Amino acid sequence: MKIYLFIVSLFFCGITYAQTSISGSVKDSKNEPIPGANVKVTGESSGTVTDSDGNFTLSTTKTPPFDLEISSVGYGAKKISVTANNQKVTAVLTDEETKLDEIIVSASRTPERILESPVTVERMGLQQIKNTTSPSYYDGLENLKEVHFNTSSLNFKSINTRGFATVANNRFMQLVDGMDNSSPALNFVLGNLVGLSELDVASVELLPGASSALYGANAFNGILFMNSKSPFTSQGLSFYAKYGQTTQDVAGTNDYWDFGIRAAHAFSKHIAAKANFTFMKATEWIADDRRSITGGTIGHANNANYDGLNTYGDEVTTFLTNIGQVSRTGYAEKDLSDNKLENVKADFSIHVKPFDNDFEIIASHKLGIGNTIYQGANRYRLENFIMQQTKLELKGKNFFIRGYMTTEDAGDSYDMRFAAWNINRLAKDNTSWFTDYATMFLQSQIFGGATATQAAGLARNWADNNVNPFAGQPGNPLANLTPRGLPRFQPGTPEYAAALQTVAADADFTTGSKFKDNSTIYHSDVNYNFKDLIKFAEFQLGGSYRRYSLNSDGTIFTDYDGAIEYDEFGAYAQMQKKFMQDRLKFTGSVRYDKSELFDGQFSPRISFVYSAGANKNHNFRASFQTGFRNPTTQDLYIGLNLGPFALIGSAADNLTRYTESLAVSQNAQNTLGQPSTVTLSGVEAYNNSYTVASVTAFGASGNPADLQVANVNLVKPEQVKAFELGYKSVLENGLAVDINGYYNLYNDFLSTSRVITPYYGVAGTDSADPNVQLSYAAIANGDRRVYQIYSNSATDITSLGFGIGLSKKVYKDFELGVNYNHAQFEFDQAKDPSFIAGFNTPKHRVKASLGNDKLFKNFGFNVNARWSDEYLWQSSFADGIIPAITVFDAQISYKIPAIKSVLKLSAANIGGSDYLQVVGAGRIGQLYLASLTINP
Repeated sequence: MKIYLFIVSLFFCGITYAQTSISGSVKDSKNEPIPGANVKVTGESSGTVTDSDGNFTLSTTKTPPFDLEISSVGYGAKKISVTANNQKVTAVLTDEETKLDEIIVSASRTPERILESPVTVERMGLQQIKNTTSPSYYDGLENLKEVHFNTSSLNFKSINTRGFATVANNRFMQLVDGMDNSSPALNFVLGNLVGLSELDVASVELLPGASSALYGANAFNGILFMNSKSPFTSQGLSFYAKYGQTTQDVAGTNDYWDFGIRAAHAFSKHIAAKANFTFMKATEWIADDRRSITGGTIGHANNANYDGLNTYGDEVTTFLTNIGQVSRTGYAEKDLSDNKLENVKADFSIHVKPFDNDFEIIASHKLGIGNTIYQGANRYRLENFIMQQTKLELKGKNFFIRGYMTTEDAGDSYDMRFAAWNINRLAKDNTSWFTDYATMFLQSQIFGGATATQAAGLARNWADNNVNPFAGQPGNPLANLTPRGLPRFQPGTPEYAAALQTVAADADFTTGSKFKDNSTIYHSDVNYNFKDLIKFAEFQLGGSYRRYSLNSDGTIFTDYDGAIEYDEFGAYAQMQKKFMQDRLKFTGSVRYDKSELFDGQFSPRISFVYSAGANKNHNFRASFQTGFRNPTTQDLYIGLNLGPFALIGSAADNLTRYTESLAVSQNAQNTLGQPSTVTLSGVEAYNNSYTVASVTAFGASGNPADLQVANVNLVKPEQVKAFELGYKSVLENGLAVDINGYYNLYNDFLSTSRVITPYYGVAGTDSADPNVQLSYAAIANGDRRVYQIYSNSATDITSLGFGIGLSKKVYKDFELGVNYNHAQFEFDQAKDPSFIAGFNTPKHRVKASLGNDKLFKNFGFNVNARWSDEYLWQSSFADGIIPAITVFDAQISYKIPAIKSVLKLSAANIGGSDYLQVVGAGRIGQLYLASLTINP
């Protein structure tokens, strides 16, 4: 807090310097504007970029005369002399390779050339955004080096950098104009569902590695910065409209709509405002994997215990005497929602510059509403969810103070697995269904002469549909069987629609599937750069504060008696200094973070960048940094009964919050004198359990010596030590080269594991102890409960990788690019036999692009190709192999200068088969689009 007050006081110093203002435009040799050009004062790191019309304004504390340096990707740099305040300049750039002169801010919280970045950075500027072959610029991020997507839904894509990521990537952070875009309850980014419109995005920067030293907890395996345009420099009315069709084997061919509008205006040099609105509507990539999780053939016809991956309700299973293991008939995922996707994004901001300098006050509000599908332990239909962010920010040349609030409302969202279970129960409860099944199975053989296969079919038809083929047969004991409930609700009927609506609106998971969430994050950041006060080196100080308020009414968290709240804060310092005639740049930083639930964490980072060559264009870098990740809100406070198992968070006070009553077997009541029900809590899950593997072995052998006690510690923060080397250059022949390699060492790796708790007795290894013997009996009787618990792995985990990116103009304006990434990990399974890595990343990836935005007059094109080899997917929902894939995307564009418009035709996954990125999610098909953008 003292640092906060200190830095707040400093910002008054930051607004007293005299300012020189320059404005102008940047054009190419054909007199066309160059958007996204970098404009900076020679000798200073401060700068700006041109808007979509090639215009810019820049303020500096320097007094004339001085020089401006202007550069842009694909053009040579140019210097312009400034001799007076308020001077207007025009710069004409000639074609040349200058990719690595782009200005970034993310790597060190200060403007610097990407060539001199101390860590790996990928960037997408205005030109790349316009030329993307993907349906949106966010989809186009998949073509960047180091980026891999995990696609849960057509409109929900999760970014994976450097591995260990599922759809819920808690190791990746996304900042939109400085605001963490993560869901307050889920603690991971919901793709671009609450991000920026492509009309308003100015640039996107990606740091693939650990960044905790500057950005705190969870900036662990990568961080994405999405920066919007200023209404002072990017004014006017812009619009885009897209129409196309999606094609998928399961869903067929369906319409795709997307349109957006942006309005921005500077009412004076002191006040400006902007507003954005986008709407997208499409049909889902439908998930329809029918493979049986329990093994055997697909469907119940020849597999009485069938459990389809994307069929829900068939997880309900029991062992029937003289019959075997039987599961209920489930419902396909495609029948558990309308498979329609919508996303509405809107934002509004007011910008005030009260003085004639860079000091600016920004008040903004963002809103995202929509439907999508999220895959966690189950598959969830997010229906009419709402996420909002409200921000107030004060910033100047050398500082910013920012406070924002993120709220969410789950709306009408529901768990599709529980929906199926409880639709079945509405028609016929489980006991009645299995009784009907067993009755028909056994008696059809006795009185009807049916074979076992025939009896299974008759039994399922009777239990499901109350169809009795023996009805009306005189003298047959089966003729007068009475069903114990209603027939199964058939998808497509009014009865089924009413049943789905009923369970989807019910928040009691014993009868419904709705989950509630009105959680909130309160966050503030502050930063001050002392470069105008201290000349020896560039120093920065900053800090942050965050409060979580979890509010799910007990449907996700154990907040049965009110919201759960806890706080985190952090502070950091950084020094940056150049030596050896500015050839060697040193950056050192350290951050301290403290959660009220855990001990504090220090995160240091040091890096060196050496610029070799006469023109300083051979840049070598080396860095060491640490990162840490606090356990998520779910790791700490989840308490969710998922049927076959329950999820229990690891916060000490959460263990007693979660309790459940479970029915004891009749055998245990009769022979062991156990009560009819027992109550278990998180205490038993964490302190009185066996490992799943050992219970499986015990079931096969009957030998108690096979049972192993699960030694589980309460969760604590995860840490990573990251080492990185890199090289960037543009060679004399115009070849741009970007090479990097990294090695990560993880400690206290956050993970989940499944344990089995006996209803009675004590989990142990002393077979002479009567209480331990009682636990053996509980396991043997089936009186046991599976829990998914949250802890840290005892094993050492390492990952390493390297990448190389090359690009060059190969003929006139034809730009060719190619990049390769390698990623792998290792760990000692013997130290933690139950550890599941969930690396979920291909070992080899290759991407290539070929484009020319000046193919001939007003025409441009771009082609992208991606290949990755097969890899193992592991998650709490399902495991499996993701096959190798090859994907081609392409676009062709035509500029209409008279109306400042661009017409574009694009296609994704051209000519390819539907492909998979997440086991359990829908396969990705093809998308063909036509779009018109006015005043981009």
